[in-house]
Amino acid sequence: MSDQPHGEVVLRVNGADQVLAVDNRVTLLDALREHLRLTGTKKGCDHGQCGACTVLLDGERANSCLLFAVAVDGRTVTTVEGLADGDELHPLQRAFIAHDAFQCGYCTPGQLCSAIGMLAEAAAPQDLDDAEISERMSGNLCRCGAYLGIVAAVREVAGG
Repeated sequence: MSDQPHGEVVLRVNGADQVLAVDNRVTLLDALREHLRLTGTKKGCDHGQCGACTVLLDGERANSCLLFAVAVDGRTVTTVEGLADGDELHPLQRAFIAHDAFQCGYCTPGQLCSAIGMLAEAAAPQDLDDAEISERMSGNLCRCGAYLGIVAAVREVAGG
């Protein structure tokens, strides 16, 4: 038995309520990966600098490695696993495939969640040009250099 403080956390993850008993020091990223076995969200730098862990928290993009699970109790989390509607891919997932917006794929879940959140943040997403898309996505790194495909996919979904 651990002497570390534990908390009960209730999260709505990908449309389903989840109740977790976690140590107060467990990050949202680790709760998703280790407790819920949702391994699409990746652990990259563990410092909020690479964006591999990006999820949507109440519809806004967030670095899950920087958030304690107990701090997001009662909130809605969408991971890459929750983007598709059954077998029907999210439009951005289809655009990533069409524009070859990934190589190794490690950053892709974070890129997808970040792009969806970014498009929701934009007042007029259809007016975003490549430079602004790149700037708004700059918190998500791709070591393979698939940025041209990523920007093209985001621009397509934005309607630009």
